[in-house]
Amino acid sequence: MPVMADNYEIHVPVLPREVVEWLAPESSKVYVDGTLGLGGHASLILEKSSPSGRVVGFEWDKQAARLAAANLQRFGKRFTLVEASYADIVEQCSVIGLEQVDGVLVDLGLSSLQLDTPERGFSFMTDAPLDMRMGSHLKVTAAELVNRLKKDDLADIFFNYGEERQSRRIARFIVEARMKQPVNTTRQLADIVGKAVPPKYHPKKKHVATKVFQALRIAVNREFDNLVKLLADVPRLLVPGGRLCVISFHSLEDRIVKQALAAHPGLKILTRKPVGPGADEIEENRRSRSAKLRVAERIEEISDGCSSCL
Repeated sequence: MPVMADNYEIHVPVLPREVVEWLAPESSKVYVDGTLGLGGHASLILEKSSPSGRVVGFEWDKQAARLAAANLQRFGKRFTLVEASYADIVEQCSVIGLEQVDGVLVDLGLSSLQLDTPERGFSFMTDAPLDMRMGSHLKVTAAELVNRLKKDDLADIFFNYGEERQSRRIARFIVEARMKQPVNTTRQLADIVGKAVPPKYHPKKKHVATKVFQALRIAVNREFDNLVKLLADVPRLLVPGGRLCVISFHSLEDRIVKQALAAHPGLKILTRKPVGPGADEIEENRRSRSAKLRVAERIEEISDGCSSCL
């Protein structure tokens, strides 16, 4: 049954059976949920690792952290909250005296809280301030990027982080629009993108501004930089045999994960192809349809030449 916290319903997270199967939680072991959200995955891990398994949850969104803490309080001292980015997992675990863990899970998707809270500015479904910051400590909003960056810089963001083929035309329309008035809301930006992209190039199954919004969110939160740091750092946090599970939602993220796991000498790939949701899950939760899970395991032995890699 879903759990309620401050009127936010915590739905079953994406790939719940797959995460439990591949992470394989056990009692007396310690796991890290690098993207706690509202606590859905952490709850599953804690239940599976009963009676003495522990979860350390990382969440830099203060609103989500507060709600997750309320939802997981029933697990008592088995759950520890760290209000920080998953990019700082190794450093923050050291701060709390945790040098190694038995498994790490990272879900790179937006939480329902972020998507369904209009004032956060992640969605174009309602008009709201163009914010998109996941962590309150971040200073630059999406509106500041849209109104400040040069045309070519905006186009590069849309193309490199959103794979938007109409990036240069969209950037030109934005610059022309902001000369008349600042582009400060989600509706303004979505309308500009809709006008910039010729009708014949409008996607049939998703909003024409989807890739632009994705690209701005990635830029504002430095998501790719954080992901690269995580994938480089976290293997040394794992015990031999410990597993790293990463859920991505678009091709750019998945490519970074795939290449980093394959290149790391201290990891063994367990999923030759990414694991996706079944038809039943997609029917129940449309947000899961693009989820891809990749799993790697810390190897027992590494060569002397690679001992510094972990």
